[in-house]
Amino acid sequence: MFSPATATLFWCALCAAAIANGAARELWLVPHLGVGAAHVVSTLLLCGVIWLAALLYARRKGAAQGARAMWATGLYWTALTVAFEFLFGHYVAGHPWQRLLADYDLTAGRVWVLVPVVLATGPRLALWRLQRRGWAKRGA
Repeated sequence: MFSPATATLFWCALCAAAIANGAARELWLVPHLGVGAAHVVSTLLLCGVIWLAALLYARRKGAAQGARAMWATGLYWTALTVAFEFLFGHYVAGHPWQRLLADYDLTAGRVWVLVPVVLATGPRLALWRLQRRGWAKRGA
């Protein structure tokens, strides 16, 4: 069964990691790589952090909760992230909707769309990987 409390705690940790990732991108990556390359590197680093969090979450909750709950967790994390990004970005940071949507434009070299994809699929794929390695019960 899906555990919103634990999923929310993990998401809060991911949110903090994403904010730190963004700060690191602006402080260190952009000056050395430029905006475009820094965006790609930063996005890939964040995807790696999400994957590690998904592995930890699946290891902790996956066997007891099962595959459906892992899908629910991933979709929950994605919904929270997109809602936070757009609501905070527009209403608090004051960014126009067009700027927020621009991060999802693959034709412009923006690979941010990978983040919601990894968020959505990460917990379920992590459980599958753990099951294949015998670190989580099959059929859960």
